[in-house]
Amino acid sequence: MSHARAIHLSRRGLLAAGGAVGLGVALAACGDDKGKAKDGGSGSSAAKSGPWTFKDDRGKTVKLDKIPANIVAFTGVGAALYDYGVQVKGVFGPTTTTGGKPDVQAGDMDVSKVTVLGNAWGQFNVEKYAALAPDVLITTMFDDAGTLWYVPEQSTKQIAELAPSVGISVYDRQITQPLQRMWDLAESLGADMKAAKVTDAKKRFEAAAARLRAAAKAKPHLKVMAGSASDQLFYVSGTHLSIDLEYFKALGVNFVEPPESAKKQGGGWYESLSWENVDKYQADIIMMDDRSSAIQPKDITKPTWKKLPAVKAGQVIARSPEPILSYDKCVPLLTSLAEALEKAKKVS
Repeated sequence: MSHARAIHLSRRGLLAAGGAVGLGVALAACGDDKGKAKDGGSGSSAAKSGPWTFKDDRGKTVKLDKIPANIVAFTGVGAALYDYGVQVKGVFGPTTTTGGKPDVQAGDMDVSKVTVLGNAWGQFNVEKYAALAPDVLITTMFDDAGTLWYVPEQSTKQIAELAPSVGISVYDRQITQPLQRMWDLAESLGADMKAAKVTDAKKRFEAAAARLRAAAKAKPHLKVMAGSASDQLFYVSGTHLSIDLEYFKALGVNFVEPPESAKKQGGGWYESLSWENVDKYQADIIMMDDRSSAIQPKDITKPTWKKLPAVKAGQVIARSPEPILSYDKCVPLLTSLAEALEKAKKVS
């Protein structure tokens, strides 16, 4: 969800819609084959010392004389690596809120210990980046064209000249695949993937997935809608393309699915509705975009929103359209939806 200006907007909107991009005002263990890395989970190799190689999801292989020490990453990627014990030097993307607190996409990362190159869409301080003497830049990709997320188009060439890049795809696949790719990447960077904290998180993820599958099977009649709010529009995400929604759907969750024709302006990710038409789709549970670029449910004042059956019933939960790709951070995403399904009543 981030291409040239025109695609940008749709991407961001994408995000908004629950796609996976970053929505701004105008910005924005199921086990099928999609859940498996195309290279079988390989593509990375490293010794504690010595040469480092990693084949990313563009099919590009980065080769360095040693494991990268000066890593610069998109905030969410830095947060995922942090969970595996890998500390990045610099980040770009939503890192701190206006109050200076860590953004939701920063996870448990200590934001005071990283150099922030840019905190919003289009921001990337190339001079600061160069000063970090980066060994590698790592980010996600929301398309199949290899566009590096949150790397400004106008600075792409300049940034590319300073260090090689690694792109992890979060486009049109189930979340299990990018989770495995991030696991591979962390392992290649020297993380201890046999540490109890790491293996326990993966087991908890698998248990949470089983719980969600059971909850969805028990309540197939409940409709779930993935939404995102901006001042002028309400975005309804389709399950296609989004790594979390594709996975939840594969586990049996019954989602509101806007037709392809309605999602066309949103790049195939979402449908945009005016607040007057926010009741176009009937839903028993609404999952709302938790990113700082979106208006949060408690701050939505539109009368039409407050009249929605799911809102009146208190059946609104958070959704992370850009999940932090560590098993630890993905467990709550599965658990909260499973709990919502278990407790929810049919209201639509």
